[in-house]
Amino acid sequence: MQQIQETAAKFDELSRRAVEPVELIKSSKDLLVVSHVDADGLTSAAIICTALDRCGLAYRPMFFRQLDQTALDEVSDQGTDMVIFTDLGSGMIRQICDLGITAAVADHHKPAPPGDARPAAHINPHLVGADGATQMSGAGAALLLARALAAAPGGNDDLAALAVVGAVGDLQDMAQGQLVGLNRQILQIGSAAGALSFSRDIKLFGRQTRPVYKMLEYCQDPYLPGLSGNEDACIAFLKETGIRLSGERWRRWVDLNLEERAAIVTALLRKGLRSGISHVRLERLIGEVYVLLAETEGTETRDASEYSTLLNATARYGHAEVGLKVCMGDREAGFSEAQRLLAQHRQNLVNGLKLVAERGITPMKSIQYFDAGDAILDTIVGIVAGMSFQMADRSRPILAFARTAEGELKVSARGTQDLVRSGLDLADALSRAAGAVGGVGGGHNVAAGATIPPQVKEEFLAIMDSVVSQQLSRE
Repeated sequence: MQQIQETAAKFDELSRRAVEPVELIKSSKDLLVVSHVDADGLTSAAIICTALDRCGLAYRPMFFRQLDQTALDEVSDQGTDMVIFTDLGSGMIRQICDLGITAAVADHHKPAPPGDARPAAHINPHLVGADGATQMSGAGAALLLARALAAAPGGNDDLAALAVVGAVGDLQDMAQGQLVGLNRQILQIGSAAGALSFSRDIKLFGRQTRPVYKMLEYCQDPYLPGLSGNEDACIAFLKETGIRLSGERWRRWVDLNLEERAAIVTALLRKGLRSGISHVRLERLIGEVYVLLAETEGTETRDASEYSTLLNATARYGHAEVGLKVCMGDREAGFSEAQRLLAQHRQNLVNGLKLVAERGITPMKSIQYFDAGDAILDTIVGIVAGMSFQMADRSRPILAFARTAEGELKVSARGTQDLVRSGLDLADALSRAAGAVGGVGGGHNVAAGATIPPQVKEEFLAIMDSVVSQQLSRE
C-alpha cells in the first residue's frame, strides 16, 4: 500500500510540473515539437501534436537520431517561439538554455546536471525518484503534458494508449513481465478512457498478425531449445499438441480459443522444463499484454508490441513522418506505407542476421561483439544485436558496431534480463566507456547505445569489457 501511495505522489508531482508551461505553450504562435526516431519518440511526438491540434495551435515536428550540439543548432535556427522536446532533451538542458531556446522537456532518460539552467518545464521521472528505464517512457512524460493541455479534465486521456505503445517499444514491460510504477497509473487512465485493455496472456511477439508457428519460431526470450529458429519443429510441436494449424489461412494466436491457447502454454512449459530451462525463465512466456481497443483486430496497431515494431520500421529508415501519421490516426495511405516499410524492415533484419552468422561474433572476457561496417544500417543494428542472441553466448551482453553516414561508429549494446539481475547496467557502461574515448553514450540497463570515433574502437572495447566485468563481478 505504501509503495502505491508513493507512486501516486510521484505521478501527481510530475503532473504538477506538466502544468507549468501550459500558458506559455498556448500563447505561442509557432511551436516546434522535437523528438526521437524510435517508437517511444514517435508516440511521444504524436501525443503532443494531437494535444496541440485539439488546442488549435500551429506546430511543426522535427526528428533526430540523437540530440547533440549540431541538432540543437538546427533547432535553434528554426526561430520558433517555443520548442517542446519529447523523448530527448534531459541530457542537454544546459545547452538548450545556453542557446536561448524557450523549451519544455518531456523525457525519461537520465538528466545531466543542468547547473543553473532552467527550461520552462522539465518533466522526467528521474526528477521525482522514479526509474525512467522501467517506470515511465518518454511517451508517458508527454502524456502528462497533453493532459495538462486538455480543454477539459480527461480530454486527452485516450492518448494513454499511445503512451503504453511507447513504453512497450522501450521494453519497459520486459523486466517484470508487465508495466510497473508510473506506467500503471497510465494504464488505469487509458483503461478508464476506454482506449485500451490489459490482461495476462502469452508474451510472444505477433499475437495479432503472425501464424502461431512463427510466434514460436522467433521466440528468443526465453530461448526454446528445439523450437526457436526451427520452423518445421514448431509446426510439428503444434500438431502434436492437437492444434489445427490452418483453415483458409494459417491461424494466429487471436484465432485460437481459450482451450487451444491453454494447451499450447502447458505444452511449452513441459517442453521447457524437460529441456532444463529454469522456472524463472519459463515464467517470461506469460505476462501482461496490451490491446488498443479502437484498432481493428488482426492488425499491427491492435497490439502494443506489434504497433511499436511498425513504428520502428518507419522512423529508423528516415520516414518518421509516416509513423507520426499512423500514430495520429491515418489508417489509409500512411498505414499502407508503414506496412510496406515493415515488410522491408523484416527483410533487412533477416539479412542482418545472415551477415552476423557469416562474420561471426567475437567473444571477450565479459562482452561479445560484431562489426557490421556499413552493411547494416546504424538505426537498426541494435535490433539485429538483440536478435543475434539466438547464435550468441547469453552469459555476455552483445555489442554491435555500424558505420554512420557521417563516418562515426555507432555502438548498440543489448543484454538480457538475467544479466541485468546479475548487475549489468549497459547505460552506465557505455556512458563511461564512450566518454573515456571522446564519444557519448547512454540509454537503459538492458539496452543502450553510443557514438565514438572509429579509430578508438579497440580502446573502447577494452574499457567496456573491464566495466562490464566489474558489474558482473568477474574481476
